[in-house]
Amino acid sequence: MYNTAGTVFNIQRFSTYDGPGIRTCVFLKGCPLHCLWCHNPESHSTGVQMFYRADLCAGCGACAAACPAGCHRMDMGKHVFDRSLCQSCGRCADVCPANAMEMCGGTMSAEEVMQEVLHDRLFYGTSGGGMTLSGGEPLMQFDFVLALLQLAKENGIHTAVETSGYTHRDIIELAPYTDLWLYDVKLTDEAKHIAYTGVSKQLILENLRRLDAAGAKIVMRCPIIPDVNLDPDHFDGLANLARSLKNISAIHLEPYHPLGVSKARQLGMTPGYAGEHSLDRSLLVPYAGELQAKTGIEVIIS
Repeated sequence: MYNTAGTVFNIQRFSTYDGPGIRTCVFLKGCPLHCLWCHNPESHSTGVQMFYRADLCAGCGACAAACPAGCHRMDMGKHVFDRSLCQSCGRCADVCPANAMEMCGGTMSAEEVMQEVLHDRLFYGTSGGGMTLSGGEPLMQFDFVLALLQLAKENGIHTAVETSGYTHRDIIELAPYTDLWLYDVKLTDEAKHIAYTGVSKQLILENLRRLDAAGAKIVMRCPIIPDVNLDPDHFDGLANLARSLKNISAIHLEPYHPLGVSKARQLGMTPGYAGEHSLDRSLLVPYAGELQAKTGIEVIIS
């Protein structure tokens, strides 16, 4: 358990968003979904990747001198980065004086992650916080997630898992070690779900119903994206789904924000949904009120 390893791309301390209280959020790489609006595009791949911010590049050529693969070169005084040659060794990031190159992702053991989580143990106790596993889709690294949850419970730490629920492994195996499920419900229409995420919603709903039947505490988290699911039909679908379940403690509506757009470009990716502005929260107020009235469940605009 202690030596079980996984790929982590961020450990965010003092988070107050991903579950109750002050938390340490561990972000794992890899996701079987490809939501066009994803705010963590660096989580799609299970491998190590390289961020490149051209706006920070000083054109000094240090990266070209350090790179063993020849993916950096200077052309008429301008830096050119050929990602097709990149081996993700990280040497360019080590020598870049402007921090224009940044490695994303690295291998850690469950014990190493837990040592990071334990740094803020005092704050968990006083705030009702703990550890949250997120991604990407953390359940892609199922054994690593299981080890982390078991270690957290051994140390008396509250646990939460933020997930799309898309896994063919037995999700109930994680339930005894998970205090709270932050369960993403992205789209309620099957055709739209496939079009905008790349997968069917059926496995996601099957696992959601299994957790609900097992008595798990669940918060439904629902990203709301302009021109995708900001419409009455989607909210009717959310209401019908929530009413069919017994253990939904809250519904969080999460307005779109464009953080993923710049990150996708820094990874050499083309953003699938390139909205440049955050969704105005006030547009969700009437939907939230109606959803709460229909379900009797607290609805929060995150």
